[in-house]
This record gives sequence, C-alpha cells and structure tokens, in this order.
Amino acid sequence: MRVGVIDIGSNSTRMLLADVRGRAVVPLEADMATTRLGRGIAGGLLDRYAMEKTAAVVQAFRERLDAAGAEKAVVAATAAVREAKNAGEFVGLVRRRTGDTVLVLSGEEEASFGYLGVTAGLPGMEGKAVTMDIGGGSTEFAWPNSDGLRHVSLPAGAVRMTERDYTDGEILDILSGVTGALKERPELQLVGIGGTMTTLAAVAQGLKVYDPRLVHGYVLTRAKIAEILDDLRARTVEERRRMPGLQPERADIIVAGVRICLLAMGAMAKTTVTVSDYDILHGLALRVAGS
Repeated sequence: MRVGVIDIGSNSTRMLLADVRGRAVVPLEADMATTRLGRGIAGGLLDRYAMEKTAAVVQAFRERLDAAGAEKAVVAATAAVREAKNAGEFVGLVRRRTGDTVLVLSGEEEASFGYLGVTAGLPGMEGKAVTMDIGGGSTEFAWPNSDGLRHVSLPAGAVRMTERDYTDGEILDILSGVTGALKERPELQLVGIGGTMTTLAAVAQGLKVYDPRLVHGYVLTRAKIAEILDDLRARTVEERRRMPGLQPERADIIVAGVRICLLAMGAMAKTTVTVSDYDILHGLALRVAGS
C-alpha cells in the first residue's frame, strides 16, 4: 500500500511517501522544511506566524502526497502542539487548508512510533534496542521491559533548551528518571533518531549532500560526539551554517541537541550510538497501512 505521512515537529515539518509491504517500509520520496512551530514553546502558546508557515507547508506536502498516489495519509503533530494552549487554533487552520484532522500524539505514542520505525529499518533490533529521539521540544526514549515496551517523553529538546539556555545540570535533572533506569540495562543497544542524531552522523562524515544510505546505521562514539560539540561551540552560528552535514536552519539549535545526546549517553554509560534514518515517520506509515 502506498501511504503518506506528515510529521509536524517543534523544529521542522517532514513528509514521507512510502510503499508498505507487510512490515517493510520502502521510502519513495521524503522532504523537510524548517518551520519552527515550537518557537517560544515555554510560553505555552504557538506563534501565529509559525502556525501560518507550518500550515502552508503541510498543505503543500499534502498536495504532493495526493499527486503521488498516496492511498492513505496521516498528519501528526508532537510536542509543540500537544503542549500549546492554542493548539485548537492550529489544528483548525490545518483542517481548513487540507481537510485533515491532525493526530496529536502523546509523548508515549511518539516514543512508541519512533521505536516501531527503528525496528522496521534495522532488522534484528526489536527487543534489543533503546531508542532516543531528540526533537525540538522533547526527547523520547523507548525500550523493552518484561511487561512490554516502555516509552517515556521528557521536556528536553533542542529548541526548548536553546531558548531557555538550560545548564548541563538542569538537562541531566530532566533526563535522570530515565537514564538512571537505563544505566542498569547495559545489554540494550542505543539507537538515536531525529534531526540532531542524523545531523551528527552527516557532520561526522562531512556530507555536503545528505545521503540517508550513509547516515542509516552509522555508529558514533561518545568521544566523536564530544569532539563535534567542541567544534560547534568554537564556531559562530554563521560559521556553523557553512559546515558540511549541518542544515543551515539548524545552526542555532544544534549545540543544545548535541548536549542532550552527550549528557544522556554519559548518564546511561553508553559509549556508542547507532543512528537510524528510519524513525517516527516510518512507524506512522506502518500504522496508516494497518501493518
């Protein structure tokens, strides 16, 4: 079945067109636009300009999915929308533009779909991995427990941490409830998803053009991530915009995202992380197809 997925995040809005065959998700087309819907997320209200910009991108993506023959489609939203007091205004705007009702995911659903996407893209990882999805407004963790899959969403994201200038100690406090438990699970392999993680893999390889084939499955060491963080901190935002592998629109928030990654890895005692280009989009594609 050919399906379309649009994911409205706190930093970017992404689109995936894919063929779903059983548990296999075969990407056909993907795109992303930096819409920064989570700007000012700590204030609890979505910015009007960001809402209009995001809705316009969703409309354009939806039209592309229809033109490409998507049989089913879903428009989903994460932290910025689920936390906003004026979320209804944004959801209504998208409905008027596209006719779609936005599926506002809970933090636990977001983590669960991310895990589903990872296990679809990295065969053999199911039951053996802990996923870490560093987004703009939140970070989700999912891992297997004796009673099934556990999933937790925490208010630590690249946009949120940048705007409020959180210290390392404050970030660790937010992460501690999860990282403490996961430190006791050394057998689980850490898999990183989301823009921060794919950017780290691209920067580590000096990719001038993003190539998911080179990013997916790439293994980063904690030492390499620390080296990249030092390099990023030594540069101005303008200098970062010219770095191979780093999307210019992410230059102002990448340091916060990498700090979350490094602090979480240290607290979990993980020395490596495998990057997955398959994520929540692919998990949602399976849901839409009913697989």
